[in-house]
Amino acid sequence: MLCVTVDNYLTDEDRSFLASYDPRAFPPVAVTVDLVILTVRDGELCVLLIRRGEPPQRGRWALPGGFVGPDETLDEAAARELAEETGLRAGAHLEQLATFGDPGRDPRMRVVSVAYLALVPDLPMPIAGTDAAEARYRPIADIESGAVLAFDHGRILAEGVERARAKLEYTGLATTFLDEPFTVADLRRVYETVWGVPLHPANFRRKVLSTPGFVEPTGEKLATGRGWAELYRRGTTAHLHPAIPRPPAG
Repeated sequence: MLCVTVDNYLTDEDRSFLASYDPRAFPPVAVTVDLVILTVRDGELCVLLIRRGEPPQRGRWALPGGFVGPDETLDEAAARELAEETGLRAGAHLEQLATFGDPGRDPRMRVVSVAYLALVPDLPMPIAGTDAAEARYRPIADIESGAVLAFDHGRILAEGVERARAKLEYTGLATTFLDEPFTVADLRRVYETVWGVPLHPANFRRKVLSTPGFVEPTGEKLATGRGWAELYRRGTTAHLHPAIPRPPAG
């Protein structure tokens, strides 16, 4: 991959200016990455958290993350922090979620954090490392019911969960959480787990089967207590059209 830096475009005037430029004339600002890693475990939507092993806020639960190194890209820092603090390597694409930089969000100094999101099936158990005292998957329901995270990580997590729930409306992501073949009822339970709301079985089935490329029939059936259920595999479409709208909570 071709890497172009600002050095490629510096003029003699730029170099003369930079020779006397003092970055210490400005307040220092650090850049960090924070990772919202979501998965489904035991029928619950869970987030990967670490218990901070060092000040500030030692002992509080937080999202994995840390400072970006001077020679790292943001993506490299995100992958490194995930591996160092939890022993995991994300089995799915880490996508940038949002940037958080309110003054006072970190007591050490002005810190701007770039948050990443991954919704990953079949994650192994994490192993705490570096400055993490413990790493664990915790149900989103526990956090939404009042568990307080370090720094502003509760806000970051809330935005990550909302993004993940929205992605199920317009992508085939939910099928990646299922072993093939699967039934429409299996797929419905994934949606109910991530969205946190019950769905009408017949309406959901109609929407799934009327969305081109979402799922493909295998021609096989599974015996159930009430008869036979058709089996499906993942479809080939990346974006659902029409989308499957999420019902309002409550």
